Amino acid sequence: MEINTLIATQLGVRKEQVDAAVKLIDEGNTIPFIARYRKEATGALNDEQLRLLHERLTYLRNLEEKKEQAIATIEEQGLMTEELRAKLLAAQTLVEVEDLYRPYRPKRRTRATIAKEKGLEPLANILMLQMTKVPMLQEAAAYINPEKEVLTAEDALAGAMDIVAESISDEAEYRTRIRDFTMKRGIVRSVAKDAEAKTVYEMYYDFSEPVNKLAGHRVLALNRGEDQKALTVKIEAPEEDILRYLEQQILAKDNPNTKEILKETIADSYHRLIAPAIEREVRNELTEKAEDGAIGVFGKNLGQLLMQPPISGKVVLGWDPAFRTGCKLAIVDATGKVLDTKVIYPTAPQNKVEESKKILKQLIDKYDVSLISVGNGTASRESEMIIVELLKELKKPVQYVIVNEAGASVYSASKLATEEFPSFDVGQRSAASIARRLQDPLAELVKIDPKAIGVGQYQHDMNQKKLGEALTGVVEDCVNRVGVDLNTASAPLLSYISGISKTIAKNIVAYRETNGRFMSRNELLKVPKLGPKAYEQCAGFLRISGGKQPLDATGVHPESYAATEKLLESFGYDLSNVDAKQLAGLSKKIKDKKKLASDLGIGELTLTDIINELEKPGRDPREDMPRPILRSDVLEMKDLQPGMVLKGSVRNVIDFGAFVDIGVHQDGLVHISQICDRYIKHPLEALSVGDIVEVKVLSVDLEKKRIALTMKDI
Repeated sequence: MEINTLIATQLGVRKEQVDAAVKLIDEGNTIPFIARYRKEATGALNDEQLRLLHERLTYLRNLEEKKEQAIATIEEQGLMTEELRAKLLAAQTLVEVEDLYRPYRPKRRTRATIAKEKGLEPLANILMLQMTKVPMLQEAAAYINPEKEVLTAEDALAGAMDIVAESISDEAEYRTRIRDFTMKRGIVRSVAKDAEAKTVYEMYYDFSEPVNKLAGHRVLALNRGEDQKALTVKIEAPEEDILRYLEQQILAKDNPNTKEILKETIADSYHRLIAPAIEREVRNELTEKAEDGAIGVFGKNLGQLLMQPPISGKVVLGWDPAFRTGCKLAIVDATGKVLDTKVIYPTAPQNKVEESKKILKQLIDKYDVSLISVGNGTASRESEMIIVELLKELKKPVQYVIVNEAGASVYSASKLATEEFPSFDVGQRSAASIARRLQDPLAELVKIDPKAIGVGQYQHDMNQKKLGEALTGVVEDCVNRVGVDLNTASAPLLSYISGISKTIAKNIVAYRETNGRFMSRNELLKVPKLGPKAYEQCAGFLRISGGKQPLDATGVHPESYAATEKLLESFGYDLSNVDAKQLAGLSKKIKDKKKLASDLGIGELTLTDIINELEKPGRDPREDMPRPILRSDVLEMKDLQPGMVLKGSVRNVIDFGAFVDIGVHQDGLVHISQICDRYIKHPLEALSVGDIVEVKVLSVDLEKKRIALTMKDI
């Protein structure tokens, strides 16, 4: 099947949509640009569909390349048949191509190749064809050749059996069926290497589950346990069924001279050659599916975390808690500029609580701090206690938030942080990052490798290239969905914008520092290395407030400016109404959208997007997301009692449930069975990172620091 047709079938969309998307991708357009500004061409495929389409396109093009390579190699050997060519061309997976190509692949020296060198291939053919009328040892006696180290008839027969065993192993149809048997009827078993050892893998010390029922998170846990030498993991295939199948295929004649020898050869072929390879392939397939699932969950969690609403207009005190080295503080103004930094020692071993409170009160008064952002790492609990005491002593209202500081230490030690804060130490940088990630999570978190943000499962155990690409795609989609202020955005934030490389991002910042504020999007064309194609890709995602052209502050692309001005004119408006945000009811004035779009020379979908932008210019899509819980009091784990109902924030969503911050420093687990009354296959169907939820305490284990929560019957 033609690639685009196959993708359309797999994605459940029309072929014309795929054709248009593939053409745009091949022309060098980015996914965010296609999703936002080429809706007419693709029939409004969204960024998620387009990324999946791109992934399938890459896979299927690689598949076609593999087929061509296999066909060329087999043709060179003069062994191509029409039947084999048809099978190769019809193959829909790389595994199928590999199976068909296996017999023709140049081999290292095997027992079979050594036997062939000894001239035993004719004897192997006699055995395989089951034609002999005399015992096989009698046939084999004719192949004794001391010069080739075939000293006995037994030696000759053993060599022939090796050739037949490899021939059976190379048969593509057999491998396909055996793989299918193993996937459908196999059992994954794991046992402890040391049953007395206390590890996190104790539930897998004597574990078994059917291959086709094994959940992705279990696959990744078993892999990690095996890598860490805690577990031995094996797949038990339905051996009897497989051997019976092979015998049915191979024992075409009931020849007493060959039957038992062939049965022995079949068993050897399966145990020595086929089973280990199939087990590897099945485990690789399980791992790949588990990784894809985990990457998908990580991506969704990351997207929800990045799209958390900014808390704007507040001076924030960032607090990076620690014991021995002291708690690092950074005061950050409403624009994210660091105003002051301090180190206090309210925690053990110094315990300078009163002195620390005095410094904090001075800072809060001096900079009019209204919010404290506390990292959730070491000494966070102790810091929180002191903050709550402090808040009770203040004359003005100040609240605090515990923020997930995952990745803050990675950022603070990075080259980027050194460039941004050359005179700060890592603690001061970390405190500034903790404050800023509350003010604008997206702008701050893009500075950190997405893999270090920690809203996934087993992220260190999976294909890092694949994970990195997927998470980078998520960050790109989020940044472009929100758009960035061209005059304040950092180089890391700009580098995620469609069409802007890291080099161009640095050039934009350098141009801004040399020439002052950008006053129009057109000025971008003066930035070194930013040519017309890059401008087309990035312009619509970059915002300029208070510039020469009011539309530069919106998501309207410059290519649509003429149509937009014509639209405004037709309803008695002009650009000044955009600036003054006076177009709230514009959509209600449009009677025939199709005709209007035609008159303006644009598509209906583009017209809809333009109207949305004009009605709410510069609207931030993050406004719809739940805001973080601001606290002013503290609860300890020992205060929790079964039946208590609390409000919490979803920190992480994983395959078997969700972790919820209920303000006691230790996140509680809502198991998938406790999320809602209806059946759900995955917690993401009901919950997202950042959701504010009501939970009831089911149980508390102080020793193991575990809290079980429910969202049912509240």
